[in-house]
Amino acid sequence: MFWHLFLLASAIKMMFIPAYRSTDFEVHRNWLAITHSRPLSKWYHDATSEWTLDYPPFFAYFEWALSQVAVHFDSSMLIVTNLNYSSMATVMFQRFSVIVADIVFAFGVKRCMNILAKSSGQHVIGSALLLANIGLLMVDHIHFQYNGFLFGFLLLSISFVLTKNYLAAALFFAILLNLKHIFIYVAPVYAIFLLRFYCFRNGAALMKVIKLIAIAGGVCLLSFGPFYDHIPQVLSRLFPFKRGLTHAYWAPNFWALYNFIDKLLSIALGKKSATASSTGGLVQTFEHEILPSIPPWVTFILSALAMLPTLHKLWTLKESPHLGLNFIRAITLCGCSSFMFGWHVHEKAILMVIIPLTILSITNRNDARWTLFLGIVGHYSLFPLLFKPELVLIKHSMLVIYTGISVLLFRKIHGGQFLTMPERLYLYGFVFLSLFENIIHPGLDLKRNFPFIPLMATSVYCALGVSYFWLVYQKHFFAQTPFLASKAGFSKSKKS
Repeated sequence: MFWHLFLLASAIKMMFIPAYRSTDFEVHRNWLAITHSRPLSKWYHDATSEWTLDYPPFFAYFEWALSQVAVHFDSSMLIVTNLNYSSMATVMFQRFSVIVADIVFAFGVKRCMNILAKSSGQHVIGSALLLANIGLLMVDHIHFQYNGFLFGFLLLSISFVLTKNYLAAALFFAILLNLKHIFIYVAPVYAIFLLRFYCFRNGAALMKVIKLIAIAGGVCLLSFGPFYDHIPQVLSRLFPFKRGLTHAYWAPNFWALYNFIDKLLSIALGKKSATASSTGGLVQTFEHEILPSIPPWVTFILSALAMLPTLHKLWTLKESPHLGLNFIRAITLCGCSSFMFGWHVHEKAILMVIIPLTILSITNRNDARWTLFLGIVGHYSLFPLLFKPELVLIKHSMLVIYTGISVLLFRKIHGGQFLTMPERLYLYGFVFLSLFENIIHPGLDLKRNFPFIPLMATSVYCALGVSYFWLVYQKHFFAQTPFLASKAGFSKSKKS
């Protein structure tokens, strides 16, 4: 059944091959060209295109491997100077490369479900929700990226934590960090967990620490070793701190609310700044008009402080059958903390919270509740990525169908209702938000003078929901309310 679900999800992804493609499509085509046509020493120096290589070396090697196949489809896509090249063969190759690479995600999902599912019914439900996650469909198979491939390594690593194969977990996470460094936000969870429950358990702590260091060091050596003479240049590409506090479209986090309050205060006080506007929709550094402007170091400190309670709680946990689940909850919370307070956060990073949370959804009602709530908020927050008019109906239909199926499947496992009345009222607000963005705002001809209002409205409204989730989910984690499946869930699961 699992592989039938995977094939069905792949068939759905194929339907989006001719769909809208973002600039990330050209980004990855350019990386194919750079890694294929330039010597390795030039990969992180080439600036022919503005879309320079800015992922860690393992991902560059991945692009090189893809380029060895791409040359048989259309060699012209591998010419560095062929900017914005998009022949049909190029489109087909790149789209299929994402679909095929999702096999890594499938293996990660299968391993996690094999361990966590208490019945075949739970296994099917958890697999379906992950394999057909609409966030990945929107970001990878319409917008265009390789997040499914990357999350596959995260899920494989988590699966080894669940089976207490901690060295394998460390290996897969080290590989993941060298594929995309944004996952460093959850590295503290791995550090605390492995020290507490691997190194400091059953003696030989020093030898265990040495083994972990050897694994991490060995992976980094394989990754960065060939670029030994260019490490400063590679790091300058990986950490471009000049990009500003927020992305062109504000991710729905604390800084979206901060920017919004600053904008309201500037309007109330009649102050008009001569510097770049935070609502201009451009990637640029700007000064806040009323509130203090935020440098990168402030966001790092806030992110660390936000993670500390979760890490402390993780350290104090006892060995129990639910330890692996609490490890996943710590990943969810630390991922959300970095999303809330990080520097130049992209809206796509919400998937770092939704995907681990979805793994937990089959295990108990509480995690299912938050998977449902954050799934609606987080997936709606991705809508601005698909801004083409012809995608309005598609993205709304995807969210409605996925949410409806999620509710039905969660009720089959856990039974009953999940959300409180205030939570349901907040979620109903997305109907009015969508009407405003797609009908009222265009109908009143506000685009000319206030083009950024729909994006601002989405960011701010979704930021309220993400903030609520972050606060309340922490409360449950710290209180260690029993995260056990309901009796209704087990009885229904057995029947299935």
